[in-house]
Amino acid sequence: MSRDYTEHLDLFVCCLDEERFYDAHEALEEIWFPRRFEDDMEMKLLKGFINAAVSFELTKRGRPDPATKAWGNYEKYRPLLEAFRSSNTPYYQRLALRVEEMRQARRVLPTV
Repeated sequence: MSRDYTEHLDLFVCCLDEERFYDAHEALEEIWFPRRFEDDMEMKLLKGFINAAVSFELTKRGRPDPATKAWGNYEKYRPLLEAFRSSNTPYYQRLALRVEEMRQARRVLPTV
């Protein structure tokens, strides 16, 4: 049986909305960190969302290359959304759309 992470996910979204990306990262790390060594798809998906927040923070700090690398980690875990079901899945689906829209809005194009 899966746990309800709504409180942490709500805080993550609130922090994203306020562009407090480090705090967004911390909101989910509270769930992920104690379970980081488990071979659990939900924890890996949360790690992906944490990396999305890290990517946004790095973009905000003007560090496009590390931001792109962190986003790649999000993309690595994103397919897990289709690989398992939990009580949090509908929230994760909405959250994935949200962070992907935010990424499009914040993408820093490489200079030539």
